Amino acid sequence: MFVLVQIRGTVNTRGDIKDTLKMLRLHHINHCVLIPDTPAYIGMIRKVKDYIAWGEVDAEVLAELLRNRGRLTGNLRLTDAYIKENSQYTDINEFALSLANGEARLTDVPGLKPVLRLHPPRKGHKTTKRTYQQGGSLGYHGEAINALLYRMR
Repeated sequence: MFVLVQIRGTVNTRGDIKDTLKMLRLHHINHCVLIPDTPAYIGMIRKVKDYIAWGEVDAEVLAELLRNRGRLTGNLRLTDAYIKENSQYTDINEFALSLANGEARLTDVPGLKPVLRLHPPRKGHKTTKRTYQQGGSLGYHGEAINALLYRMR
């Protein structure tokens, strides 16, 4: 399971990159989505790699994101009680663990919105013009994406 966060805006970008970001449901800066590890999604990630940060998500960080930023229809917060009564999971931690392992999907909880709207990171981005390997914030982070997500909770 990969997590994608849009870092850069789409002003003056090519149309195919804008379309790919729309297909990934990344319409605004600091929006976050979870996607499975499939070849089709990997190709989409490669196309928009200069506008997003992505990597493998950890279960603890994902549970914190769902608890703080998970929203239901009507902009209601996601709670343990809602998860327990509307799905097969007992709480947010168990749901996040199965999401991180790729055993569950966000659609397993009815009414859960697929996009997490995050804050800008505390202490800011390093730079939004360079890749992570060059000291910036863009591109593949691997397990280090969890630190960025924690700062954006």
